[in-house]
Amino acid sequence: MSNLFVVAYNDLATANQVRDKVLSMTREHLVELEDIVVVERRESDGKIKLHQAVNHTATGAAGGALWGGVIGMLFLVPFLGAAVGAAAGAAGGAVTDTGINDSFMKELSQNLRPGAAAVFALVKQAAKDKVVPELAVLGGQLVQTSLSTEEEEALREMAQTAQQKARAQESGQEKAAQSTQATPAS
Repeated sequence: MSNLFVVAYNDLATANQVRDKVLSMTREHLVELEDIVVVERRESDGKIKLHQAVNHTATGAAGGALWGGVIGMLFLVPFLGAAVGAAAGAAGGAVTDTGINDSFMKELSQNLRPGAAAVFALVKQAAKDKVVPELAVLGGQLVQTSLSTEEEEALREMAQTAQQKARAQESGQEKAAQSTQATPAS
């Protein structure tokens, strides 16, 4: 069973960075995703924009063009077949909604302030002990999960601990840099 995680960020750039980090972790087999979407609330007009990881319209058009071309070759009109196939595939892809429900994401994202963004991730499984510390350093606020209350609280504590460790490490690095600058070279 997959679990939904919604994490809000102050800006679109950070949300995109988190999405890219999660996608990188999928290549490392630390996370198995069903879907991941960045949702932004535009600062200019306050509208909600979904940045889907998979573009179903483009995928449908490409597949439709391929199969339309193949079928068109049988009837000696490959270009017409490809064009009709692409149009049909694009139409089919446009109405396809897999993963996280778009209406749900738009409804929940109405609570974002203009200029903010959120990452919606539908996760099949993950190595929490490796994933949470990597993502926690990027900040964010856990808005909603499909976890039980106890599991969600444990996740929040794990993220908070990881953020504290990252801050302590940054502070230690800053102090080391200051002491290096303060010590005259011999």
